[in-house]
Amino acid sequence: MYKYETHLHTFPVSRCSKSSVRESLEYYKELGYDGVFITNHFLDGNINIDKTKPYHEKLRFYFSDYEEGLKIGKELGIKVFLGVELSDHGTDFLVYGLDMQWFWDHPEIMEMEKTAELQLMMDSGALVIQAHPFRGRNPIRLFPRWVHGVEVGNAHDVETNPLALQYCRHYGLIEFAGSDNHRGPGQTVLAGVCCQEPIDSAEDFVRKVKSGEAEIFY
Repeated sequence: MYKYETHLHTFPVSRCSKSSVRESLEYYKELGYDGVFITNHFLDGNINIDKTKPYHEKLRFYFSDYEEGLKIGKELGIKVFLGVELSDHGTDFLVYGLDMQWFWDHPEIMEMEKTAELQLMMDSGALVIQAHPFRGRNPIRLFPRWVHGVEVGNAHDVETNPLALQYCRHYGLIEFAGSDNHRGPGQTVLAGVCCQEPIDSAEDFVRKVKSGEAEIFY
């Protein structure tokens, strides 16, 4: 089986992360993972930049960890894929399958209602997952009509995983898992996705998850 980390934050892009891109990739390579998705907090979340800067300037910074990851991943022999974690008043969404050019071409997403933004991304071919939906937020906000799946296995928030699973199954959504790793090698409890065949691209990952070819572990 080929193992993948689907929910990883790196510093300096994610303000809350304690681990560099290299530290994180070396850790997952040592554990035998085939690849990772770098899913840093997007411009609407806990990104480590002045949010008053122009959209494309912030976007260049946002993608800098991913671009560094591509180089280091090639050096180490571990695949690096792009993911995004969107935020909306404490509610988070993982997005896969959209490339850097898509975000460059769609600055209007910063002004859209979150449901409209999620719908646009889904219509553009993205896989959208509601992350850790029952984490200690008040109020808890659920979006079953605007996601494909739910992160039912989050290694950073294990107490609420059973509630997430119940929510996911009630609406017949895709069950998903990821570590939500902010500490690189300091995170010893992990979660993610594994596949019988290797993932070739983010688009291939989206297809495998939607078709049921990917299995979760947590």
